[in-house]
Amino acid sequence: MNINYRKNRYRFLKIGILSAVLMFGQSCSVSVLDEEVVSGIGNNYMNTAKGFNDGVNAVYSTLRDWYGTERGNNFTIFGTDTYQNGADGSHKFINTYDGGFDARSAHAREVWDMLYIGINTANAVIERAPNVTGITEAIKKQRVAETKALRAHFYFILTQTYGGVDLRLKETLAPTKVATRASIAEMYAAIIKDLEESLPDLEDKARSSDYGRITKAVAENMLSIVYLTKATSEAKAADDYVKAETYAKNVINNYGIKLLADFADVHKQGNEKNEEVIFSVQYTADPLTNGGGNNTHVFFLMEYDVLPGMQRDVVNGRPFKRYRPTEFTLNQVFVNRQVDSRYYKTFKDVYYSNKPGKYPTTFDKSKAEVTFAVGDTAIYDPGYEMPVAERAKKPYQVLVPSAYSERVFPALRKHLDGARNDRTQFEGTRDYIVYRLAETYLVLAEAQLKQGKTAEALANVNIVRRRAAWAGKAAEMEVKAADFNMEFLMKERERELLGEQKRWFDLKRWGLLVERVKLHNPQAAPNIKDFHVLRPIPQNQIDRVEGGQSAFPQNTGY
Repeated sequence: MNINYRKNRYRFLKIGILSAVLMFGQSCSVSVLDEEVVSGIGNNYMNTAKGFNDGVNAVYSTLRDWYGTERGNNFTIFGTDTYQNGADGSHKFINTYDGGFDARSAHAREVWDMLYIGINTANAVIERAPNVTGITEAIKKQRVAETKALRAHFYFILTQTYGGVDLRLKETLAPTKVATRASIAEMYAAIIKDLEESLPDLEDKARSSDYGRITKAVAENMLSIVYLTKATSEAKAADDYVKAETYAKNVINNYGIKLLADFADVHKQGNEKNEEVIFSVQYTADPLTNGGGNNTHVFFLMEYDVLPGMQRDVVNGRPFKRYRPTEFTLNQVFVNRQVDSRYYKTFKDVYYSNKPGKYPTTFDKSKAEVTFAVGDTAIYDPGYEMPVAERAKKPYQVLVPSAYSERVFPALRKHLDGARNDRTQFEGTRDYIVYRLAETYLVLAEAQLKQGKTAEALANVNIVRRRAAWAGKAAEMEVKAADFNMEFLMKERERELLGEQKRWFDLKRWGLLVERVKLHNPQAAPNIKDFHVLRPIPQNQIDRVEGGQSAFPQNTGY
């Protein structure tokens, strides 16, 4: 079964809102006058087994404020070397790094607010656990361990995004104007302490029978990534890469997690609960428990629905055309396509007509008109510049790279959601895969490469590459030692993980965000500056702290 962590969430959101002066502006509809009453409800209800479990589930639900949301995707996909903005959307400034992205930006405030709500709810669960009755001590310890791991995860996102933030490890029971910014070293110490303390009490397995809970495998996977990231931060220690390697090896070797045989099956709808998945955020087809849903299905799609022979449908998706792959992605990341299957299994290449008739051509002028019956190929994107004479022979429009624009471009397959009730439904139903074994192999390889263990790193990368090969091409897919370096690994991560809310954090970890955006993202190149490796602290957070910016300083440049 799945953990249902949306139900009763809003009872517990108000526990998080008790720290309102740190997060919300005057316009917030939640009044501080409500807080004493809310606190009373929380104190009583959370002492019961049901209240305690609902509180834990509410902490899990915070994951839905980041994974699969527009804000989570904009903060990790936009403004990188592999994606730029498409035609539509009101947050293009996150990609372009222009003056519209400042301390009053909605996403900067929303990410901060929702993660702190989750953190304060986690603090409440952890502190109140000793008084809970009607639940075994073993389960109570397990739930507290899960909550600590989640609190660490929220602080890890905040640290990567904003730098040192207000480090609160106790429940905020009343409004306060006192807040300070912790150092990066203090942030990592708290994150690692929570994760390592959680390990003994978590289920010692890959996946819980109550699917979606944090297990020991998940926490160790988190630790491998935390140490890998810490190793390039100002808090770095000599053994960070060693620890990242150790934890990644534990995940790979100790839990029976396996790579699927076919890369295409990892994100195949209906197969989200597969042997490669280490952790995913749970969504559902039930509108009563799905909240805002997993919205990622809309953002990576091109404007197919106004083209000849096509209209919007559930299968092809609701195209918001937010994210367009850069030329670097298409021409330098996804290479050797006759050997590596991931280009064609990552991008949608065929659209079948659902609006029959005769039409004048639009982007493909190799012929004057096209005629379709239902189910005929209407659009084919071969991924290369097919000659005009060859295109002219096709009874459909051929979308070649020279015709790509902010409206038509290769659309990502991974997040398509054909299980929605209708073609306009925004609230997606699919689980969001956060961690999977292929990434763990790449984390291990990076940690080993940074230690000079090149042969071991190469072997782990080749495990991932062999799986990605077309049938009979596995040997050709193996990268040779002479061609293997950090640049190769940086591209390999996107061949495997494109569009999975990783890239901005990757570029920041490598210290290459500004350099690579200038090289490969023409929309962002003119504006990105060194200070953009951090996001702006929300202005309402600064305004509500006693002492203002002198007590809670803004990040440089904002």
